Amino acid sequence: MSTYNRIDVHQHIVPPFWAEALPLHGGDPSGWKSPEWSPASAIRFMDDLQIGCGILSLTAPGLSGWQGAARSEMARRINDYAAEIVHGNPQRFGNFVTLPLPDIDAALRELDYALNDLHADGVVLMNNYDGIYLGDARFEPLWQALGSRACVVFIHPFKPPMTPLDGMPAPLTDFPADTTRTALHMTINGVMRRYTRMKMILSHAGGFLPYACERYAELLPGLNAELSAEVIRDDLRRFYFDTALSCGSISLTALLAFARPGHVLYGSDYPYAPASVGASFTAQLDAFDGFQGELRAQVNRDSALILFPRLMK
Repeated sequence: MSTYNRIDVHQHIVPPFWAEALPLHGGDPSGWKSPEWSPASAIRFMDDLQIGCGILSLTAPGLSGWQGAARSEMARRINDYAAEIVHGNPQRFGNFVTLPLPDIDAALRELDYALNDLHADGVVLMNNYDGIYLGDARFEPLWQALGSRACVVFIHPFKPPMTPLDGMPAPLTDFPADTTRTALHMTINGVMRRYTRMKMILSHAGGFLPYACERYAELLPGLNAELSAEVIRDDLRRFYFDTALSCGSISLTALLAFARPGHVLYGSDYPYAPASVGASFTAQLDAFDGFQGELRAQVNRDSALILFPRLMK
């Protein structure tokens, strides 16, 4: 195994039964195709890119096409499937469990099962559910439960409630914007300040957050007198950020200037980003000349070990 031995916090699982059922439940409104995936193909990809462990998560559209009991049943089936994969190879795989949101009661039941029985590494949440964003008061019981357990929460973009432009699928442009929108919504509504024990990871370097942070810090206090520029900056910097599709020198320079030390984590977005794309971005990461001292090791592995201490074994 390479000395890098990266930990990939943004790697997706594609359960075959979920992919098969997806077209019958509305398909993927983002315009992206479900790729082929297997544990074996994931390990080949990881070996090629010096990735020691991939933390698996179900990506968008998640369970948006399922309703009621069927949504809870599919969440349980996905989580059990992922847990079997992790159990069979615990040093190569981890798991962010899927919750049957926006049904809060069902989500809390599945959270208890996933953490108590499956010993999951954390939870994946979409940016929005039926157009309801994560800073909404309706999610407060979920934040309380996640906060009480000091969970690692991986926040992944989903199609925002808007129509994509022709020829421009939502993951291309709308996903980064929606990640930014979610982070600001959570910050404005105090989620980041109330639940500081949680470790929340934003996908794709936080969308536009590092680049536009000063815009938000200066403007938001004019909309809410209880906020100050300092509070906004501090709360936005509580997030962790993965490097998936964001390893160019311009992106990394902005991200590292903005993020707290230890809050930047390696991510690939495999298999929705094909292996060739993951290899290209990882090569850019390795060639980045802004890494000083232990920073390269922190991004590739060491910071993730603090979030997932079981991988230290």
